[in-house]
Amino acid sequence: MIEVRGLKKYYGNNDEIKAVDDVSFTCADGQITGLLGPNGAGKTTTLRIITGLIKPMTGTVMIDDIDVAQNAKAARRVLGVQSDMTGVYPRLTPREQFQYYGRFYDLKGKALDDRVQAVIDELKMEEIADRRSEGFSRGQRQKVVLGRALVHDPKNIIMDEPTNGLDVMAVRDTRETIRQMKGQGRCVLFSTHYMDEAEKLCDHIAIIVGGKIVASGSPEDLMRQTNQENLEDAFVTLAGQDVLGHSRYEAAEEVVGS
Repeated sequence: MIEVRGLKKYYGNNDEIKAVDDVSFTCADGQITGLLGPNGAGKTTTLRIITGLIKPMTGTVMIDDIDVAQNAKAARRVLGVQSDMTGVYPRLTPREQFQYYGRFYDLKGKALDDRVQAVIDELKMEEIADRRSEGFSRGQRQKVVLGRALVHDPKNIIMDEPTNGLDVMAVRDTRETIRQMKGQGRCVLFSTHYMDEAEKLCDHIAIIVGGKIVASGSPEDLMRQTNQENLEDAFVTLAGQDVLGHSRYEAAEEVVGS
């Protein structure tokens, strides 16, 4: 379980850029939670605080009752993070990359080999497991990145726009993997710009605009609340005019991402 309480992160000489402004939400085990928002809304900052890459000004993040700020190393052991597809080593095979990352979590010997094979099987990578990653398609690189995040068998998974730029077949494959992780009882938190994807996958959604959570609930709750027939229309209704003119938040996100 991931619990986020009262996160704040401001930037600028006088803290005028409120990238994250009192954000709170909970991601339950065995559920898929979507963090949705327009560009520059605070999603990236929030996710990076949860993973321990950025320290908040105030607030706490608890992962399986571990305070990220107090014990980041222990928190990382129960958390897997799939971010963008940079850092896939072209000269190494997926199996070698999973072994390399597994050693960061003190896996070795048969335990390491078993976990690597389990990831290869789970992600259906047997045909490419022992090929060098150079020349891999975007979907194949995505599997490598996700496999690295899963190699230590974390119970909590964060995925940042996991289907962005993938072809139709890779998108379907990735979505099925997300459903499988839910079925395994994992806590899955992911961000996406695809409202149909969030509507199909998510048990719970938190909408962030201007650094604040403006609405939360199941897709059905949000559609019922706004009297809309699909999540995209509900999102636009709930976000309102705040989805426009976010250059100052976008600037903050660019600083965080650099």
